[in-house]
Amino acid sequence: MAESHSISLTVNGERQRRSVQPRQHLVDFLRGPLGLKGSHLGCEHGVCGACTVEVDGRIVRGCLALAVQADGCTVRTIEGLSRDGDVRDLQEAFVRNNALQCGFCTPGMLMAAKELLEQKPDASRSEVREWMSGNYCRCTGYHAIIDAICETLAARANAGAGA
Repeated sequence: MAESHSISLTVNGERQRRSVQPRQHLVDFLRGPLGLKGSHLGCEHGVCGACTVEVDGRIVRGCLALAVQADGCTVRTIEGLSRDGDVRDLQEAFVRNNALQCGFCTPGMLMAAKELLEQKPDASRSEVREWMSGNYCRCTGYHAIIDAICETLAARANAGAGA
Protein backbone atom coordinates (compact mmCIF):
# COMPACT_ATOMS: atom_id res chain seq x y z
CA MET A 1 0.00 0.00 0.00
CA ALA A 2 1.25 3.49 -0.86
CA GLU A 3 2.40 5.80 1.88
CA SER A 4 -0.22 8.32 3.00
CA HIS A 5 0.26 12.08 2.78
CA SER A 6 -0.88 14.74 5.20
CA ILE A 7 -2.94 17.51 3.63
CA SER A 8 -4.37 20.70 5.06
CA LEU A 9 -7.21 22.51 3.33
CA THR A 10 -10.31 24.54 4.03
CA VAL A 11 -13.60 22.85 3.15
CA ASN A 12 -16.79 24.90 3.33
CA GLY A 13 -15.08 27.34 5.68
CA GLU A 14 -13.67 24.73 8.05
CA ARG A 15 -9.97 23.92 8.27
CA GLN A 16 -9.23 20.23 7.72
CA ARG A 17 -6.01 18.34 8.28
CA ARG A 18 -6.12 14.73 7.16
CA SER A 19 -4.00 11.89 5.98
CA VAL A 20 -4.85 10.65 2.47
CA GLN A 21 -3.60 8.07 0.05
CA PRO A 22 -1.71 9.62 -2.88
CA ARG A 23 -4.24 8.39 -5.47
CA GLN A 24 -7.43 9.20 -3.53
CA HIS A 25 -9.73 11.36 -5.61
CA LEU A 26 -10.97 14.61 -4.14
CA VAL A 27 -14.62 13.57 -4.38
CA ASP A 28 -13.87 10.31 -2.53
CA PHE A 29 -12.11 12.32 0.19
CA LEU A 30 -15.07 14.71 0.50
CA ARG A 31 -17.65 11.92 0.56
CA GLY A 32 -15.67 9.55 2.79
CA PRO A 33 -13.74 11.06 5.68
CA LEU A 34 -15.62 14.38 5.58
CA GLY A 35 -19.09 12.90 5.03
CA LEU A 36 -20.07 15.46 2.40
CA LYS A 37 -22.36 13.43 0.17
CA GLY A 38 -23.62 16.23 -2.12
CA SER A 39 -20.96 15.65 -4.76
CA HIS A 40 -21.76 12.41 -6.53
CA LEU A 41 -19.72 9.85 -8.39
CA GLY A 42 -21.25 9.32 -11.80
CA CYS A 43 -18.97 8.37 -14.64
CA GLU A 44 -15.63 8.65 -12.77
CA HIS A 45 -14.10 9.94 -16.02
CA GLY A 46 -14.83 13.67 -15.71
CA VAL A 47 -17.54 13.84 -18.35
CA CYS A 48 -20.84 13.87 -16.42
CA GLY A 49 -20.28 16.70 -13.93
CA ALA A 50 -21.96 14.99 -10.96
CA CYS A 51 -18.74 15.38 -8.94
CA THR A 52 -18.35 19.13 -9.57
CA VAL A 53 -16.86 21.09 -6.67
CA GLU A 54 -15.16 24.46 -6.36
CA VAL A 55 -11.43 24.68 -5.64
CA ASP A 56 -10.00 28.15 -5.03
CA GLY A 57 -13.02 29.74 -6.69
CA ARG A 58 -13.10 27.60 -9.86
CA ILE A 59 -15.16 24.52 -10.54
CA VAL A 60 -13.34 21.23 -11.05
CA ARG A 61 -14.31 17.62 -11.55
CA GLY A 62 -13.78 16.02 -8.17
CA CYS A 63 -13.32 12.59 -9.74
CA LEU A 64 -10.32 13.83 -11.74
CA ALA A 65 -8.64 15.89 -9.03
CA LEU A 66 -6.65 14.14 -6.35
CA ALA A 67 -7.10 15.04 -2.70
CA VAL A 68 -3.35 15.77 -2.42
CA GLN A 69 -3.75 18.38 -5.17
CA ALA A 70 -6.15 20.28 -2.91
CA ASP A 71 -3.50 20.66 -0.19
CA GLY A 72 -3.49 24.33 0.84
CA CYS A 73 -6.64 25.08 -1.18
CA THR A 74 -10.11 26.29 -0.33
CA VAL A 75 -12.79 23.82 -1.40
CA ARG A 76 -16.52 24.46 -1.52
CA THR A 77 -19.13 21.83 -2.09
CA ILE A 78 -22.86 22.18 -2.64
CA GLU A 79 -23.30 21.86 1.13
CA GLY A 80 -21.16 24.99 1.63
CA LEU A 81 -22.89 26.95 -1.11
CA SER A 82 -26.32 26.01 0.21
CA ARG A 83 -25.41 26.84 3.79
CA ASP A 84 -23.99 30.23 2.80
CA GLY A 85 -27.05 31.06 0.67
CA ASP A 86 -24.96 31.65 -2.47
CA VAL A 87 -27.33 29.63 -4.65
CA ARG A 88 -30.62 30.07 -2.80
CA ASP A 89 -32.27 31.98 -5.65
CA LEU A 90 -30.98 29.42 -8.14
CA GLN A 91 -32.24 26.53 -6.03
CA GLU A 92 -35.66 28.17 -5.81
CA ALA A 93 -35.70 28.66 -9.59
CA PHE A 94 -34.84 24.97 -10.05
CA VAL A 95 -37.86 24.05 -7.91
CA ARG A 96 -40.21 26.51 -9.68
CA ASN A 97 -39.13 25.24 -13.10
CA ASN A 98 -39.12 21.55 -12.17
CA ALA A 99 -35.43 21.49 -13.10
CA LEU A 100 -34.73 18.55 -10.85
CA GLN A 101 -36.18 15.12 -10.85
CA CYS A 102 -34.05 12.37 -9.38
CA GLY A 103 -31.62 14.99 -8.02
CA PHE A 104 -28.44 13.05 -8.79
CA CYS A 105 -27.02 15.70 -11.14
CA THR A 106 -28.50 18.70 -9.32
CA PRO A 107 -25.52 19.54 -7.03
CA GLY A 108 -23.12 19.52 -9.99
CA MET A 109 -25.59 21.56 -12.07
CA LEU A 110 -25.89 24.14 -9.30
CA MET A 111 -22.11 24.35 -8.90
CA ALA A 112 -21.62 24.91 -12.64
CA ALA A 113 -24.52 27.36 -12.85
CA LYS A 114 -23.15 29.34 -9.90
CA GLU A 115 -19.88 29.88 -11.73
CA LEU A 116 -21.79 30.91 -14.88
CA LEU A 117 -23.87 33.41 -12.91
CA GLU A 118 -20.67 34.97 -11.55
CA GLN A 119 -18.61 34.96 -14.74
CA LYS A 120 -21.28 35.70 -17.36
CA PRO A 121 -24.14 37.58 -15.68
CA ASP A 122 -25.34 38.69 -19.13
CA ALA A 123 -25.23 35.22 -20.72
CA SER A 124 -27.69 34.47 -23.48
CA ARG A 125 -29.81 31.33 -23.50
CA SER A 126 -27.44 29.72 -26.03
CA GLU A 127 -24.44 30.62 -23.86
CA VAL A 128 -26.16 29.03 -20.86
CA ARG A 129 -26.77 25.87 -22.90
CA GLU A 130 -23.14 25.76 -23.99
CA TRP A 131 -21.85 26.38 -20.45
CA MET A 132 -24.01 23.63 -18.97
CA SER A 133 -23.24 21.12 -21.73
CA GLY A 134 -20.54 19.49 -19.58
CA ASN A 135 -23.07 18.42 -16.96
CA TYR A 136 -25.27 15.46 -17.82
CA CYS A 137 -28.86 14.96 -16.74
CA ARG A 138 -30.76 11.85 -17.73
CA CYS A 139 -34.14 12.97 -16.36
CA THR A 140 -35.06 16.53 -17.33
CA GLY A 141 -34.00 16.99 -20.93
CA TYR A 142 -32.22 20.22 -19.88
CA HIS A 143 -34.99 22.60 -20.95
CA ALA A 144 -36.16 23.20 -17.37
CA ILE A 145 -32.57 23.54 -16.13
CA ILE A 146 -31.79 26.19 -18.76
CA ASP A 147 -35.08 27.95 -17.94
CA ALA A 148 -34.18 28.06 -14.23
CA ILE A 149 -30.71 29.46 -14.89
CA CYS A 150 -32.01 32.06 -17.35
CA GLU A 151 -34.72 33.07 -14.86
CA THR A 152 -32.05 33.55 -12.18
CA LEU A 153 -29.85 35.58 -14.55
CA ALA A 154 -32.81 37.84 -15.38
CA ALA A 155 -33.83 38.25 -11.73
CA ARG A 156 -30.28 39.15 -10.70
CA ALA A 157 -29.98 41.61 -13.61
CA ASN A 158 -33.28 43.24 -12.63
CA ALA A 159 -32.23 43.44 -8.98
CA GLY A 160 -28.94 45.04 -10.03
CA ALA A 161 -30.74 47.54 -12.28
CA GLY A 162 -32.96 48.58 -9.40
CA ALA A 163 -30.02 49.15 -7.03
